[in-house]
Amino acid sequence: MKKMDVVALGELLIDFTENGVSGQGNPLFEANPGGAPCNVLAMLKKLDKSCAFIGKVGKDMFGAQLKKTVEDAGIDTEYLVMDPEAHTTLAFVKTYPGGDRDFSFYRDPGADMLLTAEEVSEEALKEVRIFHFGTLSMTHEGVRKATKKAVRLAKESGALISFDPNLRIPLWKDLNDAKEQISWGLSQCDILKIADNEIEFMTGETDFDKGAAILQAKYPNIQVLNVTAGADGSYSYYGSDEKVFVPSFKLGGTIETTGAGDTFCACVLNYVLENGIKDLSAEQRKDMLSFANAAAYLVTTKKGAICSMPERAQVEAILEGR
Repeated sequence: MKKMDVVALGELLIDFTENGVSGQGNPLFEANPGGAPCNVLAMLKKLDKSCAFIGKVGKDMFGAQLKKTVEDAGIDTEYLVMDPEAHTTLAFVKTYPGGDRDFSFYRDPGADMLLTAEEVSEEALKEVRIFHFGTLSMTHEGVRKATKKAVRLAKESGALISFDPNLRIPLWKDLNDAKEQISWGLSQCDILKIADNEIEFMTGETDFDKGAAILQAKYPNIQVLNVTAGADGSYSYYGSDEKVFVPSFKLGGTIETTGAGDTFCACVLNYVLENGIKDLSAEQRKDMLSFANAAAYLVTTKKGAICSMPERAQVEAILEGR
């Protein structure tokens, strides 16, 4: 048995989300712990999987808050670096009616982008079943080298590689560079979670079937390719097998969508951990997407992500119609 189910590398930051207005009419913001890779791990912990995080925060009040939050969630922080010279990355999140968001990042530089290849421990990736990463850890050269080292070590250990482009356009100085780095991630992964806007960004196609076909042809290493389409639902493509679509849960109560895609991603990884990645039937993939969609819906009914992940029983209750 591998020692750790999932190790993720990337950003750990504070999402300042709107939470009403003051008596003087000024907007109030709540400091919610976030960052896509740790959001994924937080949901996996709710599903009783062992997890560790590789990344960097500042040795400041926000870094301390994040470290405690991650530890309270049950995620191993042995490989989290606390940098005394850098500030923890911050993101201010504007939420629109319906839950869509706009981000303003304070990251020039932020601690997460200062992780070096030397700070990525071989020990962390020696015995891991799945390694997960995105592209916020590929926007700058130093942390890009760290990410690529981690992927190499994980592959050498026999781990499956999970990738979520998680495109944040304001963080890229050159979108051609973004495409290049996303292409590299696509060339490395076994499991892909890609959003509707990202598949269009990479293929020029708004038709998911055509976009998925382009990616499958160009990157035959991808074994499970899932497309999330926001409020519409999600799609799964698996080799030459039939496409599977499962609509989203629209039960009301959505506050914001922060962490929904990460929750979905975590549930897919959990399904692979429990069922393997080979010979998944259409019915199995429907079950996978249904559980992931239900969990993603539940996280939209709360603010933030790491501290808002649902329990397995809550997801199952949604699926049972209770």
